Amino acid sequence: MLSLVIAPTTTWYLVLAAVLFTIGAMGVLVRRNPLVMFMCIELMLNAVNLTFVSLGRAMADINGQAIVFFVMVVAAAEVVVGLGIIVSIMRRRSGINVDDLAELKG
Repeated sequence: MLSLVIAPTTTWYLVLAAVLFTIGAMGVLVRRNPLVMFMCIELMLNAVNLTFVSLGRAMADINGQAIVFFVMVVAAAEVVVGLGIIVSIMRRRSGINVDDLAELKG
C-alpha cells in the first residue's frame, strides 16, 4: 500500500499563525473579561512567534529564532506583572470587566 505523506510547508504555518492571531485579536476586541483578554494577547504573541520561526526556517536564518527568544522573555515578564495586577484587582472586586478598570484612573 502506498502511503502519501504531505510535509507541511511554510505557507501552512503562516496560515495557522494568521488564524491564531485573528482569534486572539477578535478575543481582545469582543471579550470584556481582563483574564480572557490577557490570554488572547498571549495567543497573538504566540502567533507572531510561529511566524518568526517558520520564516526563519524557510530562509535558513537563525535570526527568527533569536527574536522569538526575546519575545518569549518579554511575554514572561508581562505575565508576571500583568497577571499579578489582574488577579489582585479581581480579588477585591467580583464580576469585573475592562470598562470597570477605567474607573481606577486617578
